[in-house]
Amino acid sequence: MPLHRNLLIGGKEIPAASGRSTADINPWTGEPYATVAAAGPQDVRAAVDAADAAFAEWSAFAPYARRKIFLDAADLMDRRGEQAVGLMAGEVGGTRGWALFNVTLAANMLREAAAAITAPRGDVLATQEPGGLSMAVREPLGVVAAFAPWNAPVILGTRAVAAALAAGNTVVVKASEDAPISCGLFVADVLRDAGLPDGVLNVITNDKEDAAAIAETLVADPRVRAVNFTGSTGVGQLIGTLAAQHLKPAVLELGGKNSVIVLEDADLDHAVNAAAFAAFMNSGQICMCADRVLVHESLAQEFTRRFTAKIADLPSGDPGLSTTVIGPLVNEAAAHRVAALVADAVEKGARVLTGGGAPEGALHPATVLAELPEDAALHHGEAFGPVVVIRPFADDDEAVRLANDTEHGLSCGVLTENATHGLKVAHRIRTGIVHVNDQSVADEPQAPFGGFAASGYGRFGGRWGIEAFSNTRWITLSTEQPHYPF
Repeated sequence: MPLHRNLLIGGKEIPAASGRSTADINPWTGEPYATVAAAGPQDVRAAVDAADAAFAEWSAFAPYARRKIFLDAADLMDRRGEQAVGLMAGEVGGTRGWALFNVTLAANMLREAAAAITAPRGDVLATQEPGGLSMAVREPLGVVAAFAPWNAPVILGTRAVAAALAAGNTVVVKASEDAPISCGLFVADVLRDAGLPDGVLNVITNDKEDAAAIAETLVADPRVRAVNFTGSTGVGQLIGTLAAQHLKPAVLELGGKNSVIVLEDADLDHAVNAAAFAAFMNSGQICMCADRVLVHESLAQEFTRRFTAKIADLPSGDPGLSTTVIGPLVNEAAAHRVAALVADAVEKGARVLTGGGAPEGALHPATVLAELPEDAALHHGEAFGPVVVIRPFADDDEAVRLANDTEHGLSCGVLTENATHGLKVAHRIRTGIVHVNDQSVADEPQAPFGGFAASGYGRFGGRWGIEAFSNTRWITLSTEQPHYPF
């Protein structure tokens, strides 16, 4: 019998008010891995009720007591790695290595949040008033609505709530329909078991057909004061528009069309390994994954030979096997979407170097393309799957032009053994993140993470995450009675 989980509202696990539930499908087997409660708008309002009721106590919680909860949660997260391995394999076809990496980074996100709780927060300002004290202070907003995605569920489920909670807010998280346990309930379990008070973090799970109604009810609730969303650009535009209609700040981390640039002074062996990781980690289902490898023409022929051979040998199949690199995509629809992009590219003139063809269930082969025409959908569209395009360039100007030829602006890698050369190129790339002599996929809890343009706005991570989920206030104290003109 599949596992079943209910909603988490006010510290209690309760069924949806309607009594409905929905299946959580294992993409490798095609069978239900679990069932979860299918919330409706009434449940969303109940979750906001609970978060709103818990806000006053949580926002006043002693800083060292709050910090201890986060540190204990980080240790618990580390100890529950094997549980996460099972959950991620069952919900999203995640490989063992990917799941354990999720746990390690999520635990460090909790530790970074703990550090932020007792870090200095605010400024003493200059003032022209005699005997005056002028301060800029940061205070929690209230209830935060969080939308957690499926592709790196433990990492992104933790990121969706950690900074907001550390800043003193309470949270209602709407978990992805494709990983409701991994990205929502598992993270909440860890924090609750570490001592997080009831109602501070509430988790809503839902059927896909109810997603729009759930989001609209959550964002529109007047007690919700900020929103964060990680996911596709299309859905992010809807969430951002909804938040703006209700004058609520939002942090949006959306899609990418990322490049790895192999400059003429790159180490070829390093470049092949780095580009392979960038394109095919988690079967390409990471917002920072490289859709394009841009290679200087002097290296292009040899790079292409070595890279194609490496990708052709990547083990694929059962995510439960420790050797698997290319596991199933999140569902069969995703695999067919990727296959359609490849078929369209080939029909319009692209050349398949390895991979291609029809998927087997949710498993799409690792695919490398060359000579992609600009009228192919893949030229501008995000692959979000195990597909990458190799394209040569003649000089730095052409490399920069190609990397910037997208509406997105998330991440980029610039591979070179000449740091000065790499930095000069990096400064010309219009992305929120760029790594010199490394590839495009990286995340550290203390760093400002996010993009711009169609990749979203706002930043998670470090002090930038705390600033995103707190309000700056100007407070003054007059130690002398001011004089007034009348």
